[in-house]
Amino acid sequence: MNQVTNFTKGFVKENPVFVLLLGMCPALGTTTSAINGLGMGLATTFVLVMANLVISLVKNQIPAKVRIPSFIVVIASFVTMVDLSMAGFLPALHEQLGLFIPLIVVNCLVLGRAEAFASKNNVGSSVIDGLGMGLGFSFGLTLLGATREILGSGQVFGVTLFPDTYAMLVFVLAPGAFIALGYLTAIMNRLAKKSK
Repeated sequence: MNQVTNFTKGFVKENPVFVLLLGMCPALGTTTSAINGLGMGLATTFVLVMANLVISLVKNQIPAKVRIPSFIVVIASFVTMVDLSMAGFLPALHEQLGLFIPLIVVNCLVLGRAEAFASKNNVGSSVIDGLGMGLGFSFGLTLLGATREILGSGQVFGVTLFPDTYAMLVFVLAPGAFIALGYLTAIMNRLAKKSK
């Protein structure tokens, strides 16, 4: 598989949110706004890229019996960096995302890419894969957050698009996450079928 295909598969063909349905906990829990979705997506992208890089470098030194626990330690190290950095530099976003930042450690997307790709490929391919899947995840969370924010409060990224009187409060609440995700998943799957 060439590098370009490896990078772009995370956006439409294998989008983690809309096609593979990975990382549903942060997808549904943090996407009350576009900025929350973008912040969570970029935090996950950083962890994914760095974990893939390190795991690809040390894959031959890790005994098979402790492979998964070793991957989790690597991932947890980068999650800690992200968590502390966000707490120091982006406290408002850190407060909004709350517990979902530490939960990146057990995000099946990150651990899955480490196991399925980084542990079997070279460093360059692993970084490209992590970047492509991470940015696809960021795109999915931001799109879901923007959709919910527009329909639920009439604004996106702090810009008012229509008055509050036309907003549908359900999209700001938990059921709105499922409704928006369902429709966006159908649209993305339709696009993926057309791109084949």
